[in-house]
Amino acid sequence: MVVNLRKVALLIAVLLGIVAFFAFGLDRYFSLDFLKDSQARLAELRAQQPLPLALGFFLVYVAVTALSLPGATIVTLAGGAIFGLGWGLLLVSFASSIGATLAFLTARFLLRDSVQSRFGQRLAEVDKGIQKDGAFYLFTLRLIPVVPFFVINLLIGLTSMKVWTFYWVSQLGMLAGTAVYVNAGTQLGQLESLQGILSPDLLGSFVLLGLFPLIARKVVEAVQKRKVYAQWASVRPKSFDRNLIVIGAGAGGLVSAYIAAAVKARVTLIEAHKMGGDCLNVGCVPSKALIKSARLAHQMRHASNHGLTDTTPTFSFKTVMQRIHDVIKAIEPHDSVERYTSLGVEVLQGYAKLVNPWTVEIALNGGGTQRLTARSIVIAAGARPFVPPLPGLDDVGCVTSDTLWDEFAKLDEVPKRLVVLGGGPIGCELAQAFARLGSQVTQVEMAPRIMSREDDEVSALAQASLEADGVAVLTGHKALRVEPHPVGMEPLPVRPEPVEGLAGTSTGSGRTAGGVLIVEHEGTEKRFSFDQLICAVGRVARLTGYGLEELGIPTNRTVQTNEYLQTIYPNIYAAGDVAGPYQFTHVAAHQAWYAAVNALFGDFKKFKADHSVIPWATFIDPEVARVGLNEQEAKEKNIPHEVTRYGIDDLDRAICDEGPYRKAHGFVKVLTVPGKDQLLGVTIVGTHAADLLAEYVLAMKHGLGLNKILGTIHTYPTLAEANKYAAGEWKRAHAPQQLLAWVKKFHDWRRG
Repeated sequence: MVVNLRKVALLIAVLLGIVAFFAFGLDRYFSLDFLKDSQARLAELRAQQPLPLALGFFLVYVAVTALSLPGATIVTLAGGAIFGLGWGLLLVSFASSIGATLAFLTARFLLRDSVQSRFGQRLAEVDKGIQKDGAFYLFTLRLIPVVPFFVINLLIGLTSMKVWTFYWVSQLGMLAGTAVYVNAGTQLGQLESLQGILSPDLLGSFVLLGLFPLIARKVVEAVQKRKVYAQWASVRPKSFDRNLIVIGAGAGGLVSAYIAAAVKARVTLIEAHKMGGDCLNVGCVPSKALIKSARLAHQMRHASNHGLTDTTPTFSFKTVMQRIHDVIKAIEPHDSVERYTSLGVEVLQGYAKLVNPWTVEIALNGGGTQRLTARSIVIAAGARPFVPPLPGLDDVGCVTSDTLWDEFAKLDEVPKRLVVLGGGPIGCELAQAFARLGSQVTQVEMAPRIMSREDDEVSALAQASLEADGVAVLTGHKALRVEPHPVGMEPLPVRPEPVEGLAGTSTGSGRTAGGVLIVEHEGTEKRFSFDQLICAVGRVARLTGYGLEELGIPTNRTVQTNEYLQTIYPNIYAAGDVAGPYQFTHVAAHQAWYAAVNALFGDFKKFKADHSVIPWATFIDPEVARVGLNEQEAKEKNIPHEVTRYGIDDLDRAICDEGPYRKAHGFVKVLTVPGKDQLLGVTIVGTHAADLLAEYVLAMKHGLGLNKILGTIHTYPTLAEANKYAAGEWKRAHAPQQLLAWVKKFHDWRRG
């Protein structure tokens, strides 16, 4: 109770001080004109009573800073104008630090508890950073005034920084900037006419004001570099073998190396496995080739939708898998060693490890090792499937989205009973594809719904589509363990009903005995027999074996980088899955541009990686594609939004494609700023949704609204018209009804 009364009393005192400042017009005394008009009187007062004037100036400065009142800059200039550089700097330096500390303490006393109760978890993360590097960050903010000092005082007060640390860092950090402003004040104090503005001393002061942030930034960067490289100073090469070394030849690494070669830098690309990385060899390319075959099989079974005769597709599973590998081989030349060598990239095949911030040791696949030095390094090591630590899984075995392409290529027929563990995009794509090829598929997801990052209606539509293809989708089921089939017993059904007893031998290809997955749902254990088990529960960045631990580069699921994709060592960058926050091939290629350009030219100009408009898609049928916010995220983040929806089932081209017997599925859902056509995000569900999304990605990237899309001609009849019609739905909802009512009266009048 006493504390609350003290808070109320302090708050009233602060508010009264601020109100009095404006109510009595005290702000007029904090202007350059007043300072000039009072120059002579202040000089006379200083000559007659220097100590009282200095004390009064000091107290005024403390009050202005403590109450975060406007005018601190003018008072600083006044310090130089009245007292000169020496005494002015002394008075302003201590007054500003004391006032800032009082503002810091006021914010802590009045606001910290309420902020802590509301944002405790987020504030705890901030406090961790403050405890580790808070003094350095505060010093940087003081030295480079990109944030107003009064804002810094209030915000740091909400953290756990010690009062003494705040004071001495502020005292030291503001000293250089204070000196520049006080010096400018000494020159302003000498102005007697407009011609004095052109005096060399005054111009020099303003040049210092302009150059100070740039010089300070360079000083801070130099100090930071010296600190981080201190332990490696003795091994820093005097010259470098390469301008750039790139680790990993996936999308991020390939683009980084390509850019470096294009600008004539000497670059080495290191890859331990296959050129093209995961996307070409085990990810995007093979999965889409599989989906295409599965979709054709599905269309054959449902040919009557198009006036043809339904037919059961006959095929060799080995041939299907061979086609997938042939597709990979057809694309391989785009990412091959030969192509990149012809572009000017040196390609080494082996395992790379950082020895120090400039040296990479390569264990060559052909034997032996090689060491290279480079001014900059880009880590683009990618990610790998996460295999959960299920008891028994090591004994029974499973395949992942990486290994199934080689393992299934050895099978004579499609797995009869397939369990897919995971309800994310990869799990959904594989579950539907293999179901369409004839597998009995059970998909197990621990969360309440599949594709949980999407809106509820998207998840529901996706689940309905998978179930229509025969997939048994089990949400809310937690995998407990895996057991082998006891020999000689009949196999369990793959469907989700609880079954007592154990399963029998596999009737698959003979390569595996299969097993039994035991799951828990609402307190009951269920068992599902399988011939093959696919683990598709997510992917994790490849962080081990590259020397990151030895160099002390922080990792937490991904390599920690700043907005320029730099690690704690400014010459070492990370891009792609290993850097996050998205695990998409197109994002890896996007980040690679920033990593390569910053690595090669960052001493002159650095570019912040732009993650503001990131599209992605899940290639089930119907496809799900999204950019920006969806409705679920907007609600979670309390972002004001409007929702506009257009059903693709009403689109002429969709009706043509699906026919009159089967309703086209899907919709375009657009989120906009309330009352405006500004896009916040778009979700499209339907055939070729990923292709249709590109128009919205372009619009969001370049700040184009729905009115621009509505005013663009779209070819008829195409699926792309759905985008225009969605914009039309928004326009119709925002039609000026009152104006239209008057227009109706006008037309009535015109008819007589």
